[in-house]
Amino acid sequence: MSDTSSDPSAGGCTEPRTALTEAEVEALVRGICFKTGPPRTVGAELEWLVHELRAPRLPVTPERLEAAYAALRNVPLRSALTVEPGGQLELSSPPAASLMECVDTLSADLDAVRAVLREAGLALSGLGTDPWHAPRRFLREPRYDAMETYLDRTGPAGRAMMCTSASVQVCLDAGYEEPGPLGLGRRWWLAHTLGAVLVAAFANSPLLRGAPTGWRSTRQLLWMEIGAGRAGAPAPDTEPRGAWARHVLDAPVMCVRCEEGPWEVPDGMTFREWTRTGSPTRADLDYHVSTLFPPVRPRGHLELRMIDAQPGDDGWIVPVAVTTALFDDPQAAESAYRTVKPLAERALSRPAPHNPLWLDAARSGLTDGELHEAALACFAAALEALPRIGATTAVTEAVTAFRDRYVLPGRCPADDQLDRLRGTDLAGSGPGPAGEAPTAHGKDIRS
Repeated sequence: MSDTSSDPSAGGCTEPRTALTEAEVEALVRGICFKTGPPRTVGAELEWLVHELRAPRLPVTPERLEAAYAALRNVPLRSALTVEPGGQLELSSPPAASLMECVDTLSADLDAVRAVLREAGLALSGLGTDPWHAPRRFLREPRYDAMETYLDRTGPAGRAMMCTSASVQVCLDAGYEEPGPLGLGRRWWLAHTLGAVLVAAFANSPLLRGAPTGWRSTRQLLWMEIGAGRAGAPAPDTEPRGAWARHVLDAPVMCVRCEEGPWEVPDGMTFREWTRTGSPTRADLDYHVSTLFPPVRPRGHLELRMIDAQPGDDGWIVPVAVTTALFDDPQAAESAYRTVKPLAERALSRPAPHNPLWLDAARSGLTDGELHEAALACFAAALEALPRIGATTAVTEAVTAFRDRYVLPGRCPADDQLDRLRGTDLAGSGPGPAGEAPTAHGKDIRS
């Protein structure tokens, strides 16, 4: 979501009005959303809940958030810092030439951000959903007013998604034009199938308003509940460009931007219908694409959006490392493909995340036997690949610690939250009720 909050096209609509035809829309989408070539860069977008340092269950006032974010605007960072509708903070790394460059950049920027927040009596929490507070808008902008109006039509999930959720998003190159383990077609398919394993292994959002929801990734449930047109993948297709272009054209338009007053929120009009009955421009198309939130979003590169925010100051590094290894190391990519291929049958040829495989991953985590076996194999492949892609020993050890603590026994971080709620925390460290935020699994994994 927040990738558009600093995008000029997300603002007013003063650009020259040159209407697009349906054919032009399809050509543009095919050309701009997939840029093929050797997988060389990696990035990550980290969303965080912001809470009181000493009493995280108390809501932070908008005034305190505004003051803290004003102070952060003066901090030199390499990553882009943006704010989500509910006041969540996001750091988006620049494209990095390696996993460790990405990790080092984000780690340094997070240190700087945390220092400023600490002075303000605030801290960051790595949780997929806010376990205590009801949704509350922090940003009051036409974009988010329109989004709220649109999402309210499908129920309360939209507001919860906007204001009380956080994630780790991994950005990887689209891959080669040619077939093979690093080819675009294979990586697109793998992202939508391995994605269910990532949901299950890193699920970390079992609570809303202090109570269990029955789902280990409630954040994923919220995305599913806002509808396939807004948060679903395109229909399964062997050719990613055509599938995505059709999806963009047939997705409902969330809003039509206006120079003055509230933005118009159409009821059910698709972009295809808009091209036939109105005069949308290139900027309108760019904006429309930015309001689609599938689990894998093509933005030239592939943005994997299905992973919950992780516990601990540095817990985010584990899913970034595992995902990068499984996609960018050819041997690990082939192993991951062979591992998850049998899981595809459980999707019943339905788009993610609205299919049985993804539903089971979000609800059950690694208590699902087949997902557990797949996660074990994928972590093994990632651990073998990490030294080959330049990961430090400390990063590899952190992935090993996560595997030992969660994957081997068939658990995920959500199970720690549920144990704490029941007063039976058998798993050890993790961000507890008092808001402590240890490093991932008790060690600093950035060096």
